[in-house]
Amino acid sequence: MTNNDTSVTVLGLGLMGRALAGAFLRAGHRTTVWNRTPGKADELVTRGAHLAPTSEVAVRASALTIVCLTDYPAMYELLGEVELAGTTLLNLTSGDSAQARAAARWAEERGARYLDGAIMAIPQAIGTETAVILHSGARADFEAHEPVLAALGTVSYLGADHGLAALYDVAGLAMMWSVLNAWLQGTAMLRTAGVDAATYAPFARTVAAGVADWLPGYAEQIDRGEFPAEVSALETDARAMDHLIEESEALGVNAELPRLIKTMADRAIAAGHGGEQYPVLIEEFAKPR
Repeated sequence: MTNNDTSVTVLGLGLMGRALAGAFLRAGHRTTVWNRTPGKADELVTRGAHLAPTSEVAVRASALTIVCLTDYPAMYELLGEVELAGTTLLNLTSGDSAQARAAARWAEERGARYLDGAIMAIPQAIGTETAVILHSGARADFEAHEPVLAALGTVSYLGADHGLAALYDVAGLAMMWSVLNAWLQGTAMLRTAGVDAATYAPFARTVAAGVADWLPGYAEQIDRGEFPAEVSALETDARAMDHLIEESEALGVNAELPRLIKTMADRAIAAGHGGEQYPVLIEEFAKPR
């Protein structure tokens, strides 16, 4: 095992894996790569990457091994017979928090240090500050390799719980899809009046940014468990939801999404929360169905 802490290995050379390896090369790190189809490494090799003949050789080449495969079972299959003692694995494979915690136990049983991560970026953004890479696991393991990981973009440490990166990842997806779905709802409504998506988009962006500014104050209410109606009471918001549903249906636009949220608001109001502010709906979101 090399003692050169600026070396790095990348296992898996799909679009994202190649982007990760390329960023390390641009930053001047000795980069070893491996992929089941060796030809995917050709361009990286011309730029100075070292192509390992096996995954075991690849792991032994560096202090830090980054895994970027299709899923967690693929990691187990690839590394199940590989000697991992003394190395640090950073798994950037998408999965859920339970898988991340199980993978940490699996790696530690084999003598490896383990970090789980999530990439909040497209491949083209890797290596720029707009690429946010989330990490969870032992702080000492993260800090030992942070100078190398900084080549990928904006690196963020979330905490010792190995499942946090995966949880943040899916929470981010909830935000992304909710914003996009709300925009599509409004776009579908405005198209009935001849307003195209490009015309509506700047207005929608302004509204989304304004709502984002509410989040810190709303977060304080959630963390305190107190929801005074400083801006608007939930029962008032529920009447506006009815208006959105009625307008959508009158225009012939699908109203399933606003009806879903209205159903949750109605349950909260029935439970006596109608006079409280919108974040009180956290109690509904937190309930399993």
